[in-house]
Amino acid sequence: MREMEKLLANWRLTTAEILYHMPDHPQLLQSFTWQNLDLVPDFPQLKKFLNFWEERIEGPLHSVKIAHAELIRPAEM
Repeated sequence: MREMEKLLANWRLTTAEILYHMPDHPQLLQSFTWQNLDLVPDFPQLKKFLNFWEERIEGPLHSVKIAHAELIRPAEM
């Protein structure tokens, strides 16, 4: 699907702040920012990335904060 088609089909710019425990120092948290176009409200791209993280990356997840914005909006007068 092309980017413009995604935007018209309710895909939005999604940003996730991911906090995770550092593997060598589990008491410390590190922040990672992920950003991509994703389908609201299911967030399939973010879920795919988080599944990848849990399967392949050593730092256990602590929390995820999500923000999203429409890139195409009606014109304001």
